[in-house]
Amino acid sequence: MKYSKQRKIECQRSLFESIFFVAAGSFVVLLLYFGCDKAISPEKEFSGEPQEQQAEESRENVDGSSYGKEIEEAVSILESEEQEQLQEAAISAAEGCADLYKDIKVLDTTFYQLGQRTKEQRRETVSRMGGLGYVSVSKGINMENYEEVEMFYSRYSDGEEAQVTICDIYGDGRFGCRTFLYRAGKLQVYYVEITWQEGGVPILSHTSVWDLEEIRLTEKGYFIYTNKIKISHGNLREHYRIKPLAEDCRALTEKYISGLSYIDYNLLTVDWNGSNVEDIIMDTMFGDIYHMHTGEYLKVHGGRVDAEIFEEIMTIYFPITIEQLHHCCGYDADSDTYECDLFSVRPYAPFGEVVDYTENEDGTLTLFVDGVWPDYDSDYAFTNQVVIQSYEDGTFCYLSNVIEQKEMEIPVIKK
Repeated sequence: MKYSKQRKIECQRSLFESIFFVAAGSFVVLLLYFGCDKAISPEKEFSGEPQEQQAEESRENVDGSSYGKEIEEAVSILESEEQEQLQEAAISAAEGCADLYKDIKVLDTTFYQLGQRTKEQRRETVSRMGGLGYVSVSKGINMENYEEVEMFYSRYSDGEEAQVTICDIYGDGRFGCRTFLYRAGKLQVYYVEITWQEGGVPILSHTSVWDLEEIRLTEKGYFIYTNKIKISHGNLREHYRIKPLAEDCRALTEKYISGLSYIDYNLLTVDWNGSNVEDIIMDTMFGDIYHMHTGEYLKVHGGRVDAEIFEEIMTIYFPITIEQLHHCCGYDADSDTYECDLFSVRPYAPFGEVVDYTENEDGTLTLFVDGVWPDYDSDYAFTNQVVIQSYEDGTFCYLSNVIEQKEMEIPVIKK
């Protein structure tokens, strides 16, 4: 049960008044005190994986700590025997990969909180499960046996009963096995979560069930499903990319596009080049650029950042001078600092995905980027052509952007 801060204050006020005015009722006061304390402490349980809703990762780390408050579950359309079979199947799938988890680090035995796995470790697990016949996937890794999801969707579209299980390998190595069901006109997910003990021993950690409002499979290969209610650590609409994306496009997305926002600044939402670069330099963008450069998340005190680090990074990643930064970025000469607004990440924002690229004769790279907006069932909301200049030290510079509206209106961000 969720209690607000005001409820806590009311409980404590009641306590103090009882002590002051009813000295003889000390026994009752003690009961009241402990009753308030218990009510304010939320009950916790080990719950499912958050979908890629967080910042780029914070995203990698957040997906390994999904403990939340209990939610009211739907009534499963599966018989108890069928539920047990799915649980056993999830354990069996994990046992097929047990040798890959002999080095697993259990950080907290109470909830079996695990250490993070590398992308290559997760890729090996996804590949192993695919070879065993399971539909498997992990963040940034192509789905194995995705054709089974297509078959499920085809049967659903024809009004036939169908089910498919997708095994998602989380950042810490847990398995989140979602069985999508269509039966008697009803859409539902039955979720089984597997965690690990020391030595690579899989155990069942959590099961749950929830209803779906709708599902959609886009032409480009996004399986988007809408929950009837927002589940713990989830969004109303969540998704998987089921069709494979070329590995070079994945790598280019990760290096140049992931972490950039379409809704907090206009780097990707307006046409620009070196002649009007000042138009897209905003204080809300520095945190993302800083993270690209350092791999760390920026800490800001008093809403300002030292000029030395601000100018060093911004003049690397954009064709802009220090004088221009002084003019457009809220520079204060007395403190030698710039304005910097660390906005809160919005969970339903579109994200960019490199689908093609061209290596230009002048050494630059043109990225062809599709804006994917699952909250609006769109994997082709708009397209970008982003020109990049890479340097030998691994840094790069955004030289220009051109955006074209497709399925959705382009977000308008006021500077």
